[in-house]
Amino acid sequence: MSTARFSIAPWHRIYACFFLFAFALGALLSRMPNLQTQLGITEGELGLTLVGMAIGSLISLTFASPLIDRLGARHTAMITVVGTAGFFAIIPWLPSAPLVFVALFCAGLLTGALEINLNVEADRLEAQFNKRFMNRSHGSWSLGFFITALLGASFRQAGISMTMHLAIVLVVVLVVGIWVTKDMVSAPRRLDGHQGKTPLIAFPNWGLLPLCLIGIAAFLVEGAGIDWSSIYMRDAFAVTPAPFIGGLGLALFSGLMAATRLTADTIVDRFGPRRTAMGLLTLAGFGTLAVTYAPEPWVALIGFSLLGIGCSAVYPIAVSAAAQRSDRPSAVNVAAVSQVTFIVFFLAPPLLGFVAEHAGIRYSYLAILPVIAVGLIASRVLGSRVVAMPAGLPPEPATPLG
Repeated sequence: MSTARFSIAPWHRIYACFFLFAFALGALLSRMPNLQTQLGITEGELGLTLVGMAIGSLISLTFASPLIDRLGARHTAMITVVGTAGFFAIIPWLPSAPLVFVALFCAGLLTGALEINLNVEADRLEAQFNKRFMNRSHGSWSLGFFITALLGASFRQAGISMTMHLAIVLVVVLVVGIWVTKDMVSAPRRLDGHQGKTPLIAFPNWGLLPLCLIGIAAFLVEGAGIDWSSIYMRDAFAVTPAPFIGGLGLALFSGLMAATRLTADTIVDRFGPRRTAMGLLTLAGFGTLAVTYAPEPWVALIGFSLLGIGCSAVYPIAVSAAAQRSDRPSAVNVAAVSQVTFIVFFLAPPLLGFVAEHAGIRYSYLAILPVIAVGLIASRVLGSRVVAMPAGLPPEPATPLG
């Protein structure tokens, strides 16, 4: 009897890892109201508790590159994908906010390593096969987050407890994660990349400043869309169906961001990174103006749609550019850009909330416009190279399953 054989393309393994991580993280975030009630803490105390993941991520992004180099792509992917889901799953069992902080801190350590590992592997696969995978990789993250948000709402509606919800997610991530990572092989290093030893600490340098500014613009738009769109629709338009319209704004933002990321590699191939990033940031600028000055809800919904499209592929393009620099190992440059953009992602919601409290929710979005303008100017450093599409990609050698 012949043994059934099945092959998974290496880029599909990357897509799956991004999807699974977002699937687990989104499940936890969808249960934040339950977690707050369980711990008996205020919104401010919950915010301080969630900072644990941000701190862990930043520490990992700073120091994890040499360890990832030693472990390799397969072991790092398996540990980080399954490990984050495991830490999220134990949170409902923890009786106090400080213990939840510790669990999130540990999950953050794994998250930073996951970010470095998967982005570097996606870039090396692009060099190996002369085809872009970065945007679809991040699109898989967006798709996983979008799907798990819908599932989370369904589970809450059905009365399924947070403990059971996150346990189900852990089982899915455990089974699928081990399957997609067990035969993963590290992609070869770029021939034109830095061939030296990976430094112990990753920090941004002056050469990465423009890429950091591009990433900041993208993450500020993403944070504003995810965290404030529902509140904006509720406060800006005092109409009866406001809850539905508020949900529609978030759905359009996240859904179109995912759809654009999944198709953006072809666009970058055709127009090049520079023109693609500048075009997307321009759309984000128009979306910001539409949201700020929308006279009717439908105009604001168009604005949120443009914001979702506009921020979609900009950060993956910046990460690709960082990974392709030859001044330092790609893992270090990716980690350095991620450090800066992650800080903005975590600090953007409270900063925009401060503007909204003192100037109004509409003008909190207008405050994004100068940052988008800076990102547009910085995008001039991106390459204009258009990739020649190969006739086909060689399949990954088949590996036995079972």
